Formats: sequence, structure tokens, C-alpha cells
Amino acid sequence: MKNIYCSFFGHDLEVTKKVTYYVKEFMCQQCHEQFTTDESGNLTKLTPQYREINSVLEKIHNKKIRRKSLKAVS
Repeated sequence: MKNIYCSFFGHDLEVTKKVTYYVKEFMCQQCHEQFTTDESGNLTKLTPQYREINSVLEKIHNKKIRRKSLKAVS
């Protein structure tokens, strides 16, 4: 029944995780499908491959932010 809603009205997406400033993960509130932004900025289903890519991107992004904050304090 929930998939019928999404097929008629589209997915009702909510941001579940901000990986970087430009990459986010989303979940549909109706059917609970997960999506992410791909390399072109388009929404795509969150596969295990994209989940792994997002986790690596998040680690790199957090290190970069941490380095910038330490550099600004010095």
C-alpha cells in the first residue's frame, strides 16, 4: 500500500544523514526506501556500494574539517 502512494505522488524524502556539504542520505517517509546523491548530484537508491562510498567521503570530510579548525586555532 505504501508503494502505491509513492508511485502516485512521489517519494516524501527526509534527510537522514549529511555526509558532506553536498552529499546527503535520504529516506522516504512512506515506503522507507533510502536514497543518496550520486557524483552528478542526482538522487539514486542507496546501494551497499554507495553506502561504502559515503562512509569514506564522510571520514575524509571530517578529517578536513578537523584540520581546518586546528589550523585556525594555532
